[in-house]
Amino acid sequence: MPEHDSKPYYFGITFGFNYSAFQISQTESFAWHDTFKIVQSGYGPGFNLGIMGNLRLNKLIDIRFIPALIFSEKRIRTIDLYDTEEKRSIESIYMNLPLQLKIKSDRIHNFRFYGLAGGKFDYDLAANARSRRQDEWLRVSPVDLGIELGVGFEFFYPNFIFSPEIKVSQGFLNSHYQDTGIPLSNTINGMRTRMFIISIHLEG
Repeated sequence: MPEHDSKPYYFGITFGFNYSAFQISQTESFAWHDTFKIVQSGYGPGFNLGIMGNLRLNKLIDIRFIPALIFSEKRIRTIDLYDTEEKRSIESIYMNLPLQLKIKSDRIHNFRFYGLAGGKFDYDLAANARSRRQDEWLRVSPVDLGIELGVGFEFFYPNFIFSPEIKVSQGFLNSHYQDTGIPLSNTINGMRTRMFIISIHLEG
């Protein structure tokens, strides 16, 4: 594909796997709380699928837009005052809308390295903040904003580009929706999402 670098724009598909967790901060009263003595977060697996649009700005810089659906699982472990351990998971389905700046190296034959940085908007289609169910054990807000940083490689083939990539995504907004009727909610001040994503892009 020797003519590829002269294209003003091109498209592709992306799929991959992710590991995500909540970064939890406790309330000031957590140490004196009468229900839980340990609340810990853990990483859970997921997968993602999306499409890509790439706009060429110059020889070394592109802008990418990769709308995707991200299915993720975040784990929370609690131990109460009676030493009863419980492990639960929060499942999310994100409508992920990232806008990224892609900085490329010079192409060496059929290989290239690149780095990326950008921002994202996430909407969790599975969030339960407005749920009327009385048996929720924790409520999660649907909207998040964050940043993404990553690196990747491009391998050029006759009809497509194979591009493996790894990136880290950090949410800024508090995903915890306070509900004083939920004991666990009273111990948590904030939850922010961190996600590691391994993707494969197939570009045309």
